[in-house]
Amino acid sequence: MTAATAPAREPSRPGAPHSSGRPGGPARSAAERRRPDRPTAGRRGAGLPTAAAPAGPRAGARGRPRGVLSLLGRPAVRGLLLPLCVAAAVLIPLAVAFPASGSWPAALAVDLSEPLGRAGDWIIDHRDSHPLFLYFFGHVSNAVVVSVRAVYVVLLAAGWTGVTALAALVAWRLAGLRLALTCAAAFAACGLLGMWVPTMQTLALMVVAVAASVAVGGLLGLAAGLSRRADRALRPVLDTMQILPAFAYLLPMVLVFGIGVPAAVLATVVYAAPPMARLTALGLREADAGVLEAAASLGATGRQRLLTARLPLARRHLLLGVNQAVMTGLSMAVIASVIGAGGLGDRVYQALASVDVGAALAAGIPIVLLAVVLDRTADAAGHRIGAADDPARERPLLLRVFDGWYGWLLTVLTAVAVSVGGRIAGTSLWPASWTLSIAEPVNAAVAWMTAHLYSGVPVVGGSADWAAGFTGWVLDPLRSGLQAAPWWLLLLLAAALALLVGTWRTALTAVLALAAVGVLGVWDASLDTLSQVLAAVAVTLAVGFAIAVGAARSARAQRLLRPVLDICQTLPQFVYLIPVVALFGVGRAPAAAAAVVYALPAVVRIATQGLREVDPAALESARSLGATRSQQLWQVQLPLARSALLLAVNQAVVLVLAVVIIGGLVGGGALGYDVVLGLAQGDLATGLVAGAAIVCLGLLLDRVTQPAKEA
Repeated sequence: MTAATAPAREPSRPGAPHSSGRPGGPARSAAERRRPDRPTAGRRGAGLPTAAAPAGPRAGARGRPRGVLSLLGRPAVRGLLLPLCVAAAVLIPLAVAFPASGSWPAALAVDLSEPLGRAGDWIIDHRDSHPLFLYFFGHVSNAVVVSVRAVYVVLLAAGWTGVTALAALVAWRLAGLRLALTCAAAFAACGLLGMWVPTMQTLALMVVAVAASVAVGGLLGLAAGLSRRADRALRPVLDTMQILPAFAYLLPMVLVFGIGVPAAVLATVVYAAPPMARLTALGLREADAGVLEAAASLGATGRQRLLTARLPLARRHLLLGVNQAVMTGLSMAVIASVIGAGGLGDRVYQALASVDVGAALAAGIPIVLLAVVLDRTADAAGHRIGAADDPARERPLLLRVFDGWYGWLLTVLTAVAVSVGGRIAGTSLWPASWTLSIAEPVNAAVAWMTAHLYSGVPVVGGSADWAAGFTGWVLDPLRSGLQAAPWWLLLLLAAALALLVGTWRTALTAVLALAAVGVLGVWDASLDTLSQVLAAVAVTLAVGFAIAVGAARSARAQRLLRPVLDICQTLPQFVYLIPVVALFGVGRAPAAAAAVVYALPAVVRIATQGLREVDPAALESARSLGATRSQQLWQVQLPLARSALLLAVNQAVVLVLAVVIIGGLVGGGALGYDVVLGLAQGDLATGLVAGAAIVCLGLLLDRVTQPAKEA
C-alpha cells in the first residue's frame, strides 16, 4: 500500500470555499469586508482562516442560492455522473435478466471446484515421479531442509550461553548497553519459560527464510528500481502478494512440497519478499540525481554507478526493507506452524486448538520477545549504517577495540569462547531446573475471569455479554443487510464510493473485484467477511482517532503510548488470538476484537503524526480569532490532516482484513474458515477460491479507501 499524500492544488469541487469563504460567488470587496455591521470575530470560532474551513456545500457563510441544475452543470459532478450512468446502464439490464434478491445469480457463477480438484489430484499423484518435482522442486526442498538443519545444529552447538552472548554483543556494537541487556534478558526469558528448543527451531527457520526473502526481494526491487517497465509489471504482483492473507500461501506450498519445513520456509519467503522489493525499488528511484549525473560525467559505467552511487545512497531503504522482511517473516513463520514448521508457532497452535490459554501464553511470550529483539536490532543497524562515527578520542576504549571489521571478528570469537565455556560446564541446553511454568497460574486466572467476568457482571455485563451484544446488534444486522441487498446495487455502491475518492479506473477496478467474488461462487461468505471487516474497521477508527487526538494534544500521553504501540506493532498476528480467546471465547465477535487490537496501533500512530504535523501558523491564527479547542480540531486540524487520516483508514482496512481471516481459527467463519478448512483437508478448490475471494475483497477495500492521486 502506498502512502496517501495530498495534492498541491485540488480541483474545484461543488461547494469548495473560494477566497471569500462563499461557495461559488465572487469575492467581496475590501470595503464590504470592513463593514462594521459584519464583525469577523464577534463570537468564538467565527472568522476562521478560509484555508482551515471545512469544504462542503455549506462551507460558506451566505452563498447565492444553488439549485440542482446548477450543481449538475459543474464539471466535477458531470465527471461523477457519467461513469455512474454507464454502470447503471450495464447493471440494471443484468438485474432484470437475472432477477434475484440478494444472492448472486447462479448463471453468472463459475464452478472451479472440479478443475482445481483435478489439478490438486494431479500434483499429488505426480509429486514423486514427474521430472519437474524430481529435478527442480525436489532440489529446492532438499536445499531448504539442509540449510535449516545446519543453522539449527549450529544454534544447539552454541548452547544458550553462546547464542545469548552473540546476540548481546551484536546489539551492544550496534546500539549500546541498553539493547544488549534487553537481548540478553529476552533470551533468558525464553529459557526460563521452558521454550529454549522451540525458540531455536523458530530462529533457525527465520534465519534461512529472511536470508532468502532479502535475496529475492532485493533482486525484484533492483529490477523495479532500474526499469520502469519492470516496475509496472511487478506492481500488481506485489499488490496481490501483500493483500493475500498468510493462510492462503500455505495450501499451494503444501501441495507442492508436502507438510514440513520446506513448505513453511518457502511460504515465508513469498510473504516477506514484497516489502523488501518495494523499499529497494523506492531507495533506488530516490537516489540523488546530482550524484548520479556526476558519476556519469566521470565516465562511470552503469554497473559502477549502481555499485558506487545508487546502492550506497539507498542503504537506509535497504536496511528498512531488511527490518520489514524480518518482522513479516517472523509473523509468517509462526503461522506456518499449521503446516508442520514446528517451533513456537506449533506450541501456540496446539494450545489454541485445546483452548489452553496458559500454554499458549507461555509460547506467545517468547514470540513477542524474539520479535522485539529482531526489530530493535535491525532498526539499530539501519540507524548505524551511514551515521557519522564519533571521533576516536571520544569513544570508550572497549568500543574502539571492537571497531571495524576486526571488531566483528572479535565479537564472533568472544561468543565462541563463551559457548565453549558453557559446554565445558555442561550447560549447552537450558537447565531444566531453571524453568518456570506459568501455564497453571494463567489457566487459574482465566478460570476466575470466566467465572466472574465472562458473564453476570452487574450493570456493565461480562465479556461474553459484550461479545453477544456486538454480534446481535452489529455483526448480524450488517451481514443480513449486505446479503439481502441486490447484487447490482452493491456493485453500483462500490462504483460510487470508488468514484468519490478516485477516477473511473478506480471504480472499474472496484466493480470488477466485487463481481469476481460472485463469479467465484462465494458471494454470501464474502459478504459475511465484509460485514466483519466493516464493523471492525468502524470500531478501530472510532477508538484510534479518539486516542490519536489525545496523543496529539499531549506530549506526555504520546510518550506513554510510544512503547505500547511499538510492542503492539511488532507482535505477530497469531499472538492476538490468545487474550481474545481468554476474554471472549470463540466466535465472530472475538475474531473482530482481535482485528481491532491488531490494527489499532497503526491507526493511532499515523493519525497522531498527521495531527501533530498540522501547520502551527493555522492553529495560532484560529486561536487568535477565539476558536475553542473543539473548533480548532474540527475546522483546522482534521481538514489539514486529511491525507494522513485517509492513510490511516486504508491501513485499518488492510490490517483488519488480514486478522479477520486468521479469526477463522477461533470461530470467525466465512472465508477465513474456508481457507483453514481447505488447508486442513488438502482441498485445493476450497482454499484457493476462498483465497482469491479474499484478494478481491482486499483490492476492493483498498481502492475505495485510497485518495485519487494514489488510486
